[in-house]
Amino acid sequence: MSTLKSELLTGGSGVHVFLVLWKAASAVQAYAEESISELQMCGSDFAVLEALLHKGPLPVNEIGRKVLLTSGSITVAVDRLETKGLVERRAHGTDRRARIVHLTKEGRKLITRLYADHAADMERLASASLNRKERETLIHLLKQIGFEAVAALAQTKTKNPARAGKYKLKQ
Repeated sequence: MSTLKSELLTGGSGVHVFLVLWKAASAVQAYAEESISELQMCGSDFAVLEALLHKGPLPVNEIGRKVLLTSGSITVAVDRLETKGLVERRAHGTDRRARIVHLTKEGRKLITRLYADHAADMERLASASLNRKERETLIHLLKQIGFEAVAALAQTKTKNPARAGKYKLKQ
């Protein structure tokens, strides 16, 4: 390996930061998916139920943005959960075109139990690897790099509209 290539992949270079972040995120994602798989529910269904548990009733498109699903995927997930009797779509109070997704009583009971198990699994991982102060520092640093990436992408879109389609930001 050339010296330049070696330096780019070690020592805190931008590429090294990205690779370590990517690999760590992939490992944690796999751990989280394993936790959810034991619950006999796919990740997207769990994410929808969890969002409704913590955010309350939401329009389908807003749930999709929160759980990072495309409009087609979120519709399918909500349909699947509705078929199982875990959520229901209701008319919006003031906008006749909008439908709001609500947890059913069965859905609330299920996700409350499942979320507690999943949260315990995630706590075991976090506490085995980081103390409280390290967690706070990590959260701060991840937000810092995430906000900078969003700002840089927005600037790139402004300066070079031809590249704008290359970057899709999720709010």
